[in-house]
Amino acid sequence: MTTTAIARLKIKLDDVKPAVMRRIEVPLALRLDRLHLVLQVALGWTDSHLYEFRFRDVGFGIPDPDWEHDILDARKAKLEAVIADTGARSFKYLYNFGDGWEHTVKVEKIAPATPDVDYPLLLGASGRCPPEDVGGGAVGIPGVPRSPGRS
Repeated sequence: MTTTAIARLKIKLDDVKPAVMRRIEVPLALRLDRLHLVLQVALGWTDSHLYEFRFRDVGFGIPDPDWEHDILDARKAKLEAVIADTGARSFKYLYNFGDGWEHTVKVEKIAPATPDVDYPLLLGASGRCPPEDVGGGAVGIPGVPRSPGRS
């Protein structure tokens, strides 16, 4: 796949000190389920829990018929289309609903891809994410009770 446009994203783990931040560039045509995988690697998480992207009041993740939380399928949504449809220049990435790790993702720039550069690309990093399953995120998903059985 030829990448024609990229999005530069700044990801910050909310309510954690010292600060945890990553700056990455990804293809604008990247599906949100693939963006989740990129964020897992960039942040150092282990991809052991559920996730959700929240663009304004629209959530994207992997739908589960046994769970009542209403989200759209991240496997069918591309970053480019969601940004265009919602007009959002920042959004939330929620990971591990039991611990409630919330990240703020800002779209800093949309630009043509640089020829011969392999994306995604990590541009900068500071801080380390806390260990998984320490029970310490600040918030869960609004309206969804935190449950140790469903993280």
